[in-house]
This record gives sequence, structure tokens and C-alpha cells, in this order.
Amino acid sequence: MLSAMTKLDLVAKSHCSCMAIVTTFTIGRVNHCFVGLLALILTVCPASAMSRQRISLDEGWRFQMGDTASSPGDSSRVLDGWRWTPSADGVASAPKFAAPGTDLSAPVWNDIPKSGDLFVGRVGFAWVRMTLPNLPEKERAIRFASVDDNADVYLNGVKLAHHEGWNEPFTVGLDKAWKQGGPNELAVLIENTASRGGIGGVSAVHLVTGLAPVAARDYDDRSWRTVHLPHDYVVEGPINNATDAWHGGYSLWPAWYRKTFTVPRSEAGAAVWIDFDGIYRDGQIYLNGQEVGKAQSGYTTYRFDISKLVKYGAANVLAVRVNPVGREGWWYEGGGIYRHVWLNIASPVHVEPWGAFVKSDLPEPVSGLGPASANLAISTNIVNQAMSGKTVSVESVVFDATGKAVAKISSTQPCAPGTIAVNQSASLPKPTLWSLENPYLYTLQSTVSVDSKLVDQVKTPFGVRTIRFDKDKGFFLNGKPVKIKGFCNHQDFAGVGIAVPDNLEFWRVAKLKAMGANAWRMSHNPPTESLLDACDRLGMLVMDEVRHMGDATGEKSSLSTPYSDLSELKSMILRDRNHPSIVIWSMGNEETAIQGNSHGADIFKAMSALVRQYDTSRPISCAVNAGFLEPEGIGAVTPLMGINYSYGTYDKYRALHPDVPQYASETASVCTTRGEYLDSKSKNFCSNYDLPERTWIPVADRDFVAGSFIWTGFDYKGEPVPYHWPNVHSNFGVLDMCGFAKDSYYYYASWWKTEPIVHIMPHWNWPGKEGQAIRVVAFSNCETIELFVNGVSQGSKAMPRNGHVEWSVPYQTGAVEARGANGGKIVATDIVETTGSPAALRLMAENVVFTGNGEDVVPIELDVLDAKGRIVPDASNRIEFTITGPAEIAGTGNGDPTNHEADTGRIRSAFNGKAMVIIRAGSVAGPVTVTATSSGLAPTTLRLTQIAGQVTFTKD
Repeated sequence: MLSAMTKLDLVAKSHCSCMAIVTTFTIGRVNHCFVGLLALILTVCPASAMSRQRISLDEGWRFQMGDTASSPGDSSRVLDGWRWTPSADGVASAPKFAAPGTDLSAPVWNDIPKSGDLFVGRVGFAWVRMTLPNLPEKERAIRFASVDDNADVYLNGVKLAHHEGWNEPFTVGLDKAWKQGGPNELAVLIENTASRGGIGGVSAVHLVTGLAPVAARDYDDRSWRTVHLPHDYVVEGPINNATDAWHGGYSLWPAWYRKTFTVPRSEAGAAVWIDFDGIYRDGQIYLNGQEVGKAQSGYTTYRFDISKLVKYGAANVLAVRVNPVGREGWWYEGGGIYRHVWLNIASPVHVEPWGAFVKSDLPEPVSGLGPASANLAISTNIVNQAMSGKTVSVESVVFDATGKAVAKISSTQPCAPGTIAVNQSASLPKPTLWSLENPYLYTLQSTVSVDSKLVDQVKTPFGVRTIRFDKDKGFFLNGKPVKIKGFCNHQDFAGVGIAVPDNLEFWRVAKLKAMGANAWRMSHNPPTESLLDACDRLGMLVMDEVRHMGDATGEKSSLSTPYSDLSELKSMILRDRNHPSIVIWSMGNEETAIQGNSHGADIFKAMSALVRQYDTSRPISCAVNAGFLEPEGIGAVTPLMGINYSYGTYDKYRALHPDVPQYASETASVCTTRGEYLDSKSKNFCSNYDLPERTWIPVADRDFVAGSFIWTGFDYKGEPVPYHWPNVHSNFGVLDMCGFAKDSYYYYASWWKTEPIVHIMPHWNWPGKEGQAIRVVAFSNCETIELFVNGVSQGSKAMPRNGHVEWSVPYQTGAVEARGANGGKIVATDIVETTGSPAALRLMAENVVFTGNGEDVVPIELDVLDAKGRIVPDASNRIEFTITGPAEIAGTGNGDPTNHEADTGRIRSAFNGKAMVIIRAGSVAGPVTVTATSSGLAPTTLRLTQIAGQVTFTKD
């Protein structure tokens, strides 16, 4: 085992059977016991156990912002003398314009203008060319500061690279096609997809040979800061107007991480690899000064075999350079090693990572009766890294949630060096089905033996259920029709940015489930595995989505985007396919340049073919916002149609494709700012009177529309619509950045939940508006609503299905009450009152016990109260948070899209009566005390209990 302090993962990722500790999550009235260890401990397996180890490397990283003087350098010269010509047919003109010896004289070719703009609003293609100067013999490269939007790079007629993404620096090696003695003729095909476009800042580069001293094993990093992963360093920076508000208003800089670990000498000869769950982005990974590989995309898991590089019995240094400057999306994307890092050690003969897959086949239940049995198709990929062939025995045992073995099968076959697939089948009698109400999980235990000696064991959670999308009746889960009531969500949260800890993912899923939501769309990228674990265990359907359509690297694909690699898609499918919560594979989102034409259809078909190699149990789809009805577009080839907005398209698409099921893959985009009731350009706030029912009713009224994913559940950093600076985050959520409910939350809760509910808006603090009419809106699922102002009835109104009721009420201080009745009996009420001035503070936490593992967080709500203990709805007091005990303040938030206070600081102004402080656990158990103070207000204190090995959530 490792000599360093380490952490084991949840059961979904724990592979050594002796590493199990039972942990209980209690959320509402649903208890889920599962195997996993959340404390930072080291468990040593007995010598007789299998050698598989999956060790967290999250703790103890050294971190340094920026590129130090000793990081990789180059000798470069800026290139000029470019010539250019427009092109009508793009890559088809390569033989003519990329070939050596091309005549660059006028009038066909001209000098590039000083602005570098070759299009001036024209979309299409242009070629630029020049003859390169002589360069040293090795590691020649060309560096582009920016190309708008996409580029194919040729040298001497040989295509060297395709790059996607505008205003993104990238480097292309030249040695492959370099002609010693010259001439060396460089040609670049530039594609512009919108607005202006061209080329800027190009230099010829001779990369320095050898590795960066900062990546070297003996580099002195003692002056660097120590951080614990997951880590987003961009969110630590100040917000300023000189940066891109669409990405949160933060400056972006490269950074370095270094981690020292030891592998015992006894592990020599083992298979050893490193998993990076997520780096944003352009990661360069070194081990002991040698480059291991690159992790370009910020949303993909990367795996690197280090068996031949690791030093056994000695210190190893893992160094990672991160550069988040290149964008992949149009929202806040953060920067850093923001997901977990794992060191894996296994026998040379072992189960391939993500190599165990369980597919269940069973008849769809009828009339609520469960099936007599389910047939399990079990596929296990075995890797043999030994020098010779082996005879391998694979035993697959299925355990139920109580740990009882309920199915077992064994098989033996030869395994030459390389990888083989072992296919087995088993019958599972009277299976308990995974459902939204009872998210029941089984565990597959895969045991590998060689010559009767146990060498590896892997545990894989899975669920048994049936899913079906019907062209007429929508979505069916286990034979029952289920309307998809979902939300799209990005991956960041207040205070922590994109580095969302595992237990906070559970908290976020529980928040949406509590309001009646049953589905989560991963927008627009594969999520962290812990989020899928949360959806599995809490009962939440998932639309899992790849970041890039085809082999793109930037925001969108284009007419020239290739699709020969698709490695990101493969990674997502292999990693996620055992999660029962996933019911849709999504191949992309709003690919405006290709979704309505044959190129987009070809990419979609190629991606679908790859998915079908690894999973045939779920439908494949794409979220489309235009070109739905085009005869050659994605809408003509998809087996499941996802429609973004365009509510009038549901019927039109059904008429054209009556046999294709459909769903609303993205709807609403209603902009509201919590606690605000006036659209204000001066304040940059959006009114909560922008009601969402117009987007839900078209879905609710059509059985053939399987359901909807609302944009969005939570507000997120970046994409500040409809206002821009000083706004730095979105207004789309039904919950704000801190998870505080906006009024629209209660609209959906009214129609997505069965228990009676009433909610009225706005608040009732309107000084200076006495006698003026105030619009009072009530959301409810009750039959009738009666409104009272200071005890006087304003009349009773029938609640329209999926609608709301409202009154115009002259303002007077006091109380407004709504009473919801069914059959004439009052079953729900809501009251808002005029409050007094701020007088005190209150701290509240939904979970008061958390794990001392260095990662878990507790989101704590801060309320500003009047003398009677009521939340003051317009309070903006400046709050200071302090903490004692073995924990720290991870960050703060308040839901104000214009607030620029430090996310990771101790001070946050209340916004409309609320703020939040996020507490991060330390590495040891003990009591933690959080205090909030504000000038002129009574302070408040909350005491938390931090323990080792267990985390309990409680919710009233």
C-alpha cells in the first residue's frame, strides 16, 4: 500500500473488498446504506487479499499560480508576410491552395490587413499562406495566438492539425512535414462561422529541448501553497470588468500542481495507472520529470499508465500544468484539478478500468407486478499485461442491497497478452427494480483468478429497470408512464466554483428532488461521477451529455469538424453505462452550424454507432434548437428527438415523424432574480413576475412529449442574461447560486408534487407605496385559493390546471395570507408579513454532521431577521463569518448576480435577506463553531459536529 495518507472512494469506485465501511445517508425519509469511506484514512489489506488498490491522491498538493521562470520556454519569432485568398469550398480546395509551389501573386492572393480580419461579417472559408524561415533541427513548431473560428494547418501540402475554437492559442509541431533546406510552405484554412473572423499573432517556435525544471522530481516547491482537491483556483481571483463576464468576470492564468507519493517496492511488476477525473484544462502531466501525457478537454476523465515510470520504494513526484485560457463553453468553466485524482495498483492480470458492464433484460412490468426474473448479460474485459498467456477464471457474483448473494456464474478461458472480453449470463430471480421512489441498487463483484490464485476483484453497482420512450405516450419506467420533470444544470456552486465536493452533489440533487423534480440534464458535459452516484441513490433520472459533437475542441462544431476520434464520447459511455439513473445519451447541444444539415447527421450517426458498440440499452438523442424539420439534419436520423424551446415545433415534428418519440430537451430560460419584482436595467435585476407556466403547459398538455428539462435548476456563474456587466452570473435558475428558492420554484413544486402547497408573492415590504396596487400571485395545486389582507378576504379563485391565480391589492402594512382548499376544506396556507428593520442574524444548516476528510462541505444559510424573528426581505447587511475548530471557510455567496465580493473570503453582504457560508471539513474529527456578525445586529453561532468515516444529512 501507499505510505502517504490516502482516501478511499465510494463503492462505485472502491475495488478492494477489505476497504469497506458502512455509511448512512439520510435525506428526508429515505435511507440509503451503502459501502464507502469518506474519511482520510489508510486501510491495509491482509496479504492474502487481492492486490487491487484505488488510492485517492486528493490530499497534499503543492500549488503555484502562473508559469514560473523555470517553466517551459521557447525561442520564437513573430511571422509576417502572410498572403490570403477567400475560398468557397473549404477543405475541398486543399489540393489547390495547400500544395507547395502555389503562386501567391495578386489578384488571387493579397496581403493580410493589419486588423487580421479576413471576413468582415462574411461566414465561410479563407486560405492564408507564407514561406517559413529556417528553424533549428528539432522540435520546430508554429504557435497561433488566435484563429477565428477554426483552422486546418498544412505544411508542404501535408495536413498537420485541425483546431476548433475561436480566440484560443494553440501550437502545432512542424517536424512531421519539415523539408530540410526548404522551402517550407505553411498554409492555413480558416473557417469563420459568425461575425468577424481571421488570424492574429502567429510565431515560429523552437521549443526548448528537455523538460521544465518545475516538473522535475527534485524541484523545490516548499514555498508553494498546499491545497486539497477538488480545487478551482479561478474562483479565488477577483472579479473585474477587463475580463469576460460570460465566463464569470475572472482573469485566467496557467498554474502548476505538484504531488509527492510513494509506492512500496513490493508492488514492482504491478499494473499502475493514474486517473484524473477532471482538469480544466489543457493539462500537461509529468511524473518524475518525464511527460506522461496531456489532458486537453476540461470535461473528460484521463487515464495514464505509469507502470514503467513509477519509482518503487522511493518518492514519486506528479507535476501538472493547467491552462484554463482556452474556452470550451460559453459559461463559467473555472480552472484547476477540480475533480478527484486516483492512483490505481493492480495485478498484471486484472479487470480493465470501466471493463465490467451489466445489462439487464426483462419483460416490462404490467399492472404493477414485478417480473419473475431478469436475465443479466455480464461483460468483463480482462487485461493481461504479463509477458505470457494465462488461463483466467472470472467469477461474477451479484449481491442485493443487504449483501446477500443472489446470482453467481463462473467461466475460464485463455488470455493472451492484451485484452479479452469475458461474456457471461445469469438469471436474477424476483429482482427489486430501481425506481424514483425506491432507487434499489445491486452490486456485481467480479473476481479474477490465474492458476486458481485470486489476483483481482472489482465491485460495480448497478440497477435493474426497464425504460421505454413511446411515440404516443411518452416515457415509461418499469411499465409506468412517468412525465419527465427535469432541470438542466451546470456544474458550479457558490463559493467553490466548479470544484464541487461529493457530498454537495448529493445535497444539490436532494434540493431538486424535494421540489418534485425527477430528472437532471448534465449541461453540457459529462459530470463528476459523484453526481451520477447521487442520482442513482436518490432516484433521479439523468440525461448524460458529451461536451463536443464530433472531434471539436471549442464551443461548437462546424461544417469542417471531423469525427474520426470520438474518444471523449467513448470515455463517457464506458465510465457511465452502469448507472441506472441514466436514461438518455445526448450527443450534443444546439450545434447551430450542423444540426440541420447532412454533416451534422453524419456526425450524429457516427457517434451513435460508437455508443452502440458499448451500450444498446438506452436511446441516443441530441438537443436541437433549429433545423428540426430539415430532411437531411439530425432530426431526420435521431431515434429520440430533443427539442430546445420552439414550443410550436412539437406538433409539427410529430406530423413529419410520427414514429419518433420526442421530449423537450431544454425549455423556459425564464430570468428572475431572487426577491426582486421589477425588471431593472439600472440594478440589473429581473422580476419574479416573469412566470414559467407558458413553457410547461405545452409539455404537460401533450402525452406524446415525454417531458421537459427546464433551463435551469440552479443559477450558475457566467452567461449573464439578459444584462451584462456588472452581472457575472445567470438569472435562469429556480434556485439561486446558493440554492435559495426563487418564486418560480414554487410554481413547479405546485404541479410536480402531490401534497398540497400554497405560495404567494411578492413580499409585503413596500414603504412609500401605501394605497398603490400590488400584484399578488399565488402558486398552488389546491382546487381554490382565497386571499386575505389583514384578515379581510379579497375573494376566492379556482386554480387553473398548471396555472396560477392573482389579485390586485392596494398596499397596506400588515399580513397577506393565502388559503388553499380542496373540497371546501383548507389544506395549505402561506403568509407574508410586513417586517421590521434588521435586528439579528440566524444561521441554519440542513446537515450538521459532516466528515473530517478535508473535502466535505456544509452549506449554511444566513438569514437577517427583524425583532420578531422574521426574515427581512430587502436586507443587505454586511456579514462577517468566523470559524473555530478543525474546519475552514471554503467560500460565501448570496445569489446576487451583480455582487463582486470574494467568493473565497469571509465577508459577504446579505442579498434580500439571505447569504450563505460554505464550511469545508478539516482532516480530523472535532467540534466546529461558526459565527456570523454584522454591525448593529445581534450575532449568531452554529455548532457543527465533525466526525470521521460518516456523514449524515437530515432534512425536515
